[in-house]
Amino acid sequence: MAAMLRSLFNARSTNKISKHLVQSVRHEQPTKSPVQLKDRDLLTLQNYTAEEIKYLLWVASDLKERIKHKGEYLHLLQGKSLAMIFEKRSTRTRLSTETGFALLGGHPCFLTLQDIHLGINESITDTARVLSTMTDAILARVYKQTDLEVLAQEATIPVINGLSDSGHPIQILADYLTLQEHYGSLNGLTLSWIGDGNNVLNSIMLSAAKFGMDLHIATPKGFEPDTMVIQIAEDYSRKYGTKLFLTSDPLEAANGAHVLITDTWISMGQEEEKQKRVKAFQGYQITMQTCKVASPDWTFLHCLPRKPEEVDDEVFYSPQSLVFQEAENRKWTIMAVMVSLLTDYSPQLQKPTF
Repeated sequence: MAAMLRSLFNARSTNKISKHLVQSVRHEQPTKSPVQLKDRDLLTLQNYTAEEIKYLLWVASDLKERIKHKGEYLHLLQGKSLAMIFEKRSTRTRLSTETGFALLGGHPCFLTLQDIHLGINESITDTARVLSTMTDAILARVYKQTDLEVLAQEATIPVINGLSDSGHPIQILADYLTLQEHYGSLNGLTLSWIGDGNNVLNSIMLSAAKFGMDLHIATPKGFEPDTMVIQIAEDYSRKYGTKLFLTSDPLEAANGAHVLITDTWISMGQEEEKQKRVKAFQGYQITMQTCKVASPDWTFLHCLPRKPEEVDDEVFYSPQSLVFQEAENRKWTIMAVMVSLLTDYSPQLQKPTF
């Protein structure tokens, strides 16, 4: 009888241990990625390494595959909230961020200057500290890069640049994801920017070389990129073995390029300069004549909204135009940024070849 009881006790103990082991396996955390971005700010792509930017694109591809194509529900941001500060109006930045954060189970709070006192009746410092006690991250679309830097310095939560006068990093992530999907790899591509030396171009210049992409830039005289950004881009080109080429001739910049890119010639806040700028940019409209000197497999990007003087309908609505795929990818890339800065999520999709 004693032997029988011992045998029964051992069997129950073994079953209990086995059950415990199964439960442990079920609740085991996924293996962490070697790239850890949790609690970081995203103010400029200059502050991110090649591997860190690639990781964001990897997470974006993963989320797009799992949510859009496989229909999975990933409430990775359940219980989290996001303060969305918008000094400038927006279609893509607002919709991609608001719907993307909600899709992941979080609560986005849209705030304009009519809703909060940013820098007017309340200092940016005080706003940053208050938001840090009530939300988990801040996305700010502002005029001045310095305002973002103050927010990041004073906040104890991640701050993301939703656009500033100096850069538009979340737009460029969407551009790169689009090109990755189309070409299968970014390394070896030649990008041709034809237009204003603006904030969007700055973000390309601070990141393209990190993927092994050459960059041709055509801007009218007097509208060149910031000299400091040029210097940094030149340093990156030397470091990564890529080519950076600046000219005032659009056809020269387009020659042999895989990707033709432009943007508005008149950004928000520059409306009074419209006539001057339209005159200065004559000859910069991208047309099929421009595309004839590009690579046979050329594509076209524009971050939108688009005006006809920047690119004609034939190019904009052509099969080679990726602008609407590019617009959709704003959602998947900003979701990747939020997930990466707020959680320990590791992508399940095999890492793309960049």
